[in-house]
Amino acid sequence: MSGVSRAHFGELLAELAHPWEAARESALREERGGPRQRAAGAGRKPKLVFVDRLLVTLVHLRHQLPHAVLAELFAVDRSTVSEAIRQIRPLLAARGFAVPDRAGLRLKTLEDVFAYAEAEGVELRMDGAETQVRRPQAGRPGRRTFVSGKRRQNTIKTTTISDGQGRILLSGAVRPGRMHDQTALRTEGIAEQFRTRPTVKARGDSGYQGLAKEFPDQVSAPPKKPADEACDGDRYAWQEARRRQSSARICVEHTNAELRQWAPLRRFTGRRDTYAETHLAIAGLVSDRSAQRATRRQTSTELVLVRDTAG
Repeated sequence: MSGVSRAHFGELLAELAHPWEAARESALREERGGPRQRAAGAGRKPKLVFVDRLLVTLVHLRHQLPHAVLAELFAVDRSTVSEAIRQIRPLLAARGFAVPDRAGLRLKTLEDVFAYAEAEGVELRMDGAETQVRRPQAGRPGRRTFVSGKRRQNTIKTTTISDGQGRILLSGAVRPGRMHDQTALRTEGIAEQFRTRPTVKARGDSGYQGLAKEFPDQVSAPPKKPADEACDGDRYAWQEARRRQSSARICVEHTNAELRQWAPLRRFTGRRDTYAETHLAIAGLVSDRSAQRATRRQTSTELVLVRDTAG
């Protein structure tokens, strides 16, 4: 129901309990305007303890149930559920992304991902994803900003980066659906990362052809379709190149499919200004599970002589 296993839930409890308590005490101190006057433990008791607050947030992230429904399930007021989600969701979003075979290490920025790829020799897989959102009200400025030219719907786009086994390393860079992937590459700083780290390599779809043209030794993208008057040999070569490229980067498509198992990333019905936080919270939870998949070592295809025949 929560989308995580019991062991994973226990790890989240141990990881987030202290940050939640610290944030709660900070909020209370700011509300009081100074240190507490009464002894610790006095005052109104919360209706939901931390364990229940974490659970209700995970259920909301998994199934996107309305707050009123969750309030009935947990026998509390709707405002209590809303408060719990507002407290826990930022903590989940700030966790970052788990690193395969590196327990305790998490990636939080694009710079972290490229530094990890450079240090470990990981070839990245990049892809964009779209999530349908509610249409802005009529007459509101920038109403067409979220209209996707590809899906003809109001969407929010994100960028997903994984390794060669589909284990998520980063997912975010939230932007309106009208923005093209190539434009996002400039605003997100991906092109700058390739420029500063020339040994990092990546694969992408046709939306990254401009990036592949700028960094031909680092970025691989499907070749452009040959002209109509091209010979059959060129057409066959183009089809084979596209097939190989698709086979090499299909793992990041599987990563996006894994993210869409969570209801908010299929169709987001909440406020658009909370989508980025929701997306990061879910992607971080998915990365915890994907990082546990064992690394598959590729067998070398280099020919090695069994014996020396020179003599």
